[in-house]
Amino acid sequence: MSSVESLQEQLSQSDPSPSPNSCSSFELIDMDAGSLYEPVSPHWFYCKIIDSKETWIPFNSEDSQQLEEAYSSGKDCNGRVVPTDGGRYDVHLGERMRYAVYWDELASEVRRCTWFYKGDKDNKYVPYSESFSQVLEETYMLAVTLDEWKKKLESPNREIIILHNPKLMVHYQPVAGSDEWGSTPTEQGRPRTVKRGVENISVDIHCVNDFRSVSLNLLQTHFKKAQENQQIGRVEFLPVNWHSPLHSTGVDVDLQRITLPSINRLRHFTNDTILDVFFYNSPTYCQTIVDTVASEMNRIYKLFLQRNPDFKGGVSIAGHSLGSLILFDILTNQKDSLGDTDSKKDSPDIVMDHGDTLTLEEDLKKLQLSEFFSIFEKEKVDKEALALCTDRDLQEMGIPLGPRKKILNYFRTRKNSMGINRLTLQSASGANMSNLSKESEFCSGTAGNDQHLDVGIGQVSVEYPRLIYKPEIFFAFGSPIGMFLTVRGLKRIDPNYKFPTCKGFFNIYHPFDPVAYRIEPMVVPGVEFEPMLIPHHKGRKRMHLELREGLTRMSMDLKNNLLGSLRMAWKSFTRAPYPALQASETAEETEAEPESGSEKPSDVSTEESPAAGKEDAPPINVGMLNGGQRIDYVLQEKPIESFNEYLFALQSHLCYWESEDTVLLVLKEIYQTQGIFLDQPLQ
Repeated sequence: MSSVESLQEQLSQSDPSPSPNSCSSFELIDMDAGSLYEPVSPHWFYCKIIDSKETWIPFNSEDSQQLEEAYSSGKDCNGRVVPTDGGRYDVHLGERMRYAVYWDELASEVRRCTWFYKGDKDNKYVPYSESFSQVLEETYMLAVTLDEWKKKLESPNREIIILHNPKLMVHYQPVAGSDEWGSTPTEQGRPRTVKRGVENISVDIHCVNDFRSVSLNLLQTHFKKAQENQQIGRVEFLPVNWHSPLHSTGVDVDLQRITLPSINRLRHFTNDTILDVFFYNSPTYCQTIVDTVASEMNRIYKLFLQRNPDFKGGVSIAGHSLGSLILFDILTNQKDSLGDTDSKKDSPDIVMDHGDTLTLEEDLKKLQLSEFFSIFEKEKVDKEALALCTDRDLQEMGIPLGPRKKILNYFRTRKNSMGINRLTLQSASGANMSNLSKESEFCSGTAGNDQHLDVGIGQVSVEYPRLIYKPEIFFAFGSPIGMFLTVRGLKRIDPNYKFPTCKGFFNIYHPFDPVAYRIEPMVVPGVEFEPMLIPHHKGRKRMHLELREGLTRMSMDLKNNLLGSLRMAWKSFTRAPYPALQASETAEETEAEPESGSEKPSDVSTEESPAAGKEDAPPINVGMLNGGQRIDYVLQEKPIESFNEYLFALQSHLCYWESEDTVLLVLKEIYQTQGIFLDQPLQ
């Protein structure tokens, strides 16, 4: 390529019109006049808008081959659909459009590409349109067949393409504002390289370094044996979109009007994160959020099974930030049997059949407020809706102050009594539930089908939907679950508690993540211990962490040796001089000497015992929330991050989707459920 680039420099400085003198040097480059024409091999690309700019991304080789076979089959392309990207996207061949299957995304243009030119700034190859590529190919075929080069073409966009020889073809952009073509290509600016075919253009990599592409790379490096033996398939990652529907209400626009213009990035992060927290704690939106999340999870699962009828693997779920809290609340309110009916009677949060059988009309009659029943009936307000109403809501419906206070007090008292009834009923059915007061702990609910974790302390009343499958593992990234449970008044998690339908739970966080909190101290509140350190994906700890620990150990050794030397010197200084001893006294001294001599190794072993104790200590019991395994897992910060933890705080909250260490832990735990392990254990 260096020779070609240098020739392009010559071309830009001279008259590139086809004359024997100016182009003779070009003809000497790998020219073979007798070479036979071979058709170009096409490759399929799709267009994405990245930073308001069109970027053409190649399909991988397998998808491109499938598209080419469908195109060349001789059948009508209209209505022909080809699944790509592991079934996550469908290409409508006749339309030349690519559509997302499992989530909402703008459709992208698809192109069968054979000819390219280099872009202006990023040096990436841009494909010509299919029609003009065909013109270029026909011109190229004639040039090769007749051995007649220096062909000059004009594209529909008024660009000039000159085919000097098979190895040197250039492209000139038109001059902006020019009404007519210039007399020579020199006036059209710097030439760009024209390329025929996709040779030397990488088409087997993914351009976005996300969770999915990182996992594919790690499969090649850490699960190579299992892949070669065809013991495992890839892990598919499908996003559950609940954020966009929630923010389509116009609240974001209202919030933007009152947001200060300074520190834009931080304020955008705050609005995007904290607003969702307010949404989730709002009676208006909380039910919408859990309904949206659960329905999307069920919809995607059913759609995936429809498109992959032979699928026999398991399903794990992952949530980031507030998404992890939503999943936690949904999982704690599932039933341990998917065969249970979804009736009000069996719902874990609804106890209408136990001490609350009165209708709204009967409740109002009991309060001597029957005259207001018609108002509630007109507004379609039932008991559950009335329990969510505020004083302002009742005022807008025309309810006077006195009746408003009676109604609000009645339903507030009723809600509290329902909470007591719920706990009592669950205790009677076998769940070891304690009284969830402000210093409450939540305990296991594994004895019967109706046990569940009541997370309603400090939380709005929500009816949690059912998932149609049982997740194998729940991964929480950068999760505030621990903080929310504490604020809700849950002081301790009973070691026997586990999710009704999910066996595993991993709380994964970056040490500088300002949103992340631990879970294990809520299970074992009286013991201080460190989280599990996630190994680096290449093995061992990061070098700066090992260096830091090495320096710490060195300073401790120096301290211990210095103290030991001072202690021995002091004992030698204070010991009385030995007189002439009799044989019996010598024997006594001989017995005493090992005791004094043993003090030195005793001191050393005492100082080293903490480190030895860490290695030999029995594993900490953190309960059954993760099947008896550890729950909290911390990533190793990068060397540059260790210089200023505040500077990288926001970035650390978003690091999980591109973290090889996080992805490897997820893959390791998922494949272990199938009896598949890493090729080499990480240290």
